[in-house]
Amino acid sequence: MEPARSYIGQSFIKELVRNKYLYLLALPAIVFFFVFSYLPMFGIVIAFQDYNPLKGIFGSEFVGLRNFDFFFTSNDWLMVTVNTLYLNALFIGFGLLAQVVFAVMLSEILWRPYKKVTQSIMLLPYFISWPIVAMFAVSLFSTDSGFINRVLVSTGLDAIPFYQNPDIWPGTLTLLKIWKGTGYGVIIYLATIASIDREIYEAAKMDGASRLQQIRYITLPMLANTTILLLLLAVGHIFYGDFGMIYAIIGDNSLLYPTTDVIDTFVFRALRKYSDMSMSSAIGLYQAVVGFVLVLATNAIVRKANKDAALF
Repeated sequence: MEPARSYIGQSFIKELVRNKYLYLLALPAIVFFFVFSYLPMFGIVIAFQDYNPLKGIFGSEFVGLRNFDFFFTSNDWLMVTVNTLYLNALFIGFGLLAQVVFAVMLSEILWRPYKKVTQSIMLLPYFISWPIVAMFAVSLFSTDSGFINRVLVSTGLDAIPFYQNPDIWPGTLTLLKIWKGTGYGVIIYLATIASIDREIYEAAKMDGASRLQQIRYITLPMLANTTILLLLLAVGHIFYGDFGMIYAIIGDNSLLYPTTDVIDTFVFRALRKYSDMSMSSAIGLYQAVVGFVLVLATNAIVRKANKDAALF
């Protein structure tokens, strides 16, 4: 056993010496993730304590699973869990689809100035904060002064009570998510398309393949691994609602809770009401564990279908 450990240690040291400059370049990122992602994992213990900031982690009373009770014994835990999964499924599915479609469309544009301007315009919404988007949403969807309802009323139709009808918002939030994030996601797909050997397209063209056939049989299959990788990364956060988006747009409008209230907004209101950090830590742990399990399950499915597309 000892010789095996010694051999592994020597190999690791040789690897560090051989690629010392590459590891030096990666050192800031390694330190960043260690400090902000791994060290804070020690705080998981708060989820099992009656945490008191004055006593600290080592002085607070251990209470077992009691902090999970407030969530799982509430009347809304199933609703917010389903909403979180449903909304994130919409965001992931339609978001990836939109990114692939727009990336392929941009890659087919031959006039470079138009292509660059279009890509820049698509990327711009990514840098707009959700509170600003919420202001745009009010100006669009407000019952009295919203642009959409003013157009409907001017044409003799009835106004749509957007902020009183919860059924409208899953689709509306999905459209806003796509509008804001597609431009950023397109960059990844364009990089993948740019890495495809152009000789493959030339050979297909010589064989009589049309542009649509080249997209179908060359471009889309080449994007499959990238799409699967992004899907796996997104699944890891499927139990986390986009708090910044949902709370900025929906706020505390209880009429819309049946379809828009997610775990993050539910915990935020509970934390604001009870000021109990242990409860929020417990739900954060619940989200992390379930997300981790989902990533493992999805990766196992992908590995059976295509080993090259799996994370590990």
